[in-house]
Amino acid sequence: MRFVTSEEVHRLCVWTKLCDALHEAHKGPEPKVDRSQLYAERGAFRETYFNLPAWQPGVAMGTKVVTVFPGNRDLPAIQALYPLFDGKTGEPLAVLDGTALTYRKTAADSALGARLLASPEPRILVMVGAGGLSPYLIDAHRAIHPSIEKVFIWNRDRGKAVKLAEAVGAEMTDDLETVVRQADIVSCATAATTPLVKGEWLKPGSHLDLVGSFTPEMRECDDAAVSRARLFVDSRWFAIDQPGDLADPLRRGVIRRQDIEADLFELCRDGYAVNRRPGDITLFKNGGGAHLDLFTALFIWRNLGTT
Repeated sequence: MRFVTSEEVHRLCVWTKLCDALHEAHKGPEPKVDRSQLYAERGAFRETYFNLPAWQPGVAMGTKVVTVFPGNRDLPAIQALYPLFDGKTGEPLAVLDGTALTYRKTAADSALGARLLASPEPRILVMVGAGGLSPYLIDAHRAIHPSIEKVFIWNRDRGKAVKLAEAVGAEMTDDLETVVRQADIVSCATAATTPLVKGEWLKPGSHLDLVGSFTPEMRECDDAAVSRARLFVDSRWFAIDQPGDLADPLRRGVIRRQDIEADLFELCRDGYAVNRRPGDITLFKNGGGAHLDLFTALFIWRNLGTT
């Protein structure tokens, strides 16, 4: 059984290749998936322990075992391991560094959504949040849309925004409204429970990428944003009823379930047409999920030793 290090995961997961692989994987049969989670309150933070199993019968199965500790200062908030098993024999194949896998999978998920939904040749990207995932989101969006010329970073902790901006060649901003009004793509990766991005700020033709929320209490955008935008998700399993960005307005009747046009399985299958009009605002809720972890783990496993 092979252990795949974080260095190997990052080396193999070239953004364009991983996005192509995820696109292709979504054309196939939908895997069996499940999700279990435990929570604990400690001080000001809610800590989470997830188990995310997925199974493609006859191909492979795996479970991401992941912790989310938002209070971490010197360690990533998200840490994980991923055991991968052969789908024909049940034999353990590998244990992958699940933290690196999570960063790569999550950012590629959002980049694929933007490739399918955003306006052609976006120029300005706004990154809301400066946590561990943010540099990967910036890198992935830039790789999939090389037309991006300028990146702005906003974060509640100004020092973290400055540090990230210096690391990735971006600009820190204190004025979220002004930069969102200019943005072609707005990507959010925060633990916000009060909406940060307002729908009235979104310019016609922009794309809103929501990554951070994963509980009903978490919101990164307001009701006006979900009301103005065409709504898409990475999966109907994990992105609608649990994360607050869609679950909260759905429960209150602000949006209807039928307003959510498609998920990645539908978007990636041949024949589905988004028919994006120039003024359309698109919203993509990145809910993650066990199927994406399995798709990414298989991509890594199949490419070990190729580069």
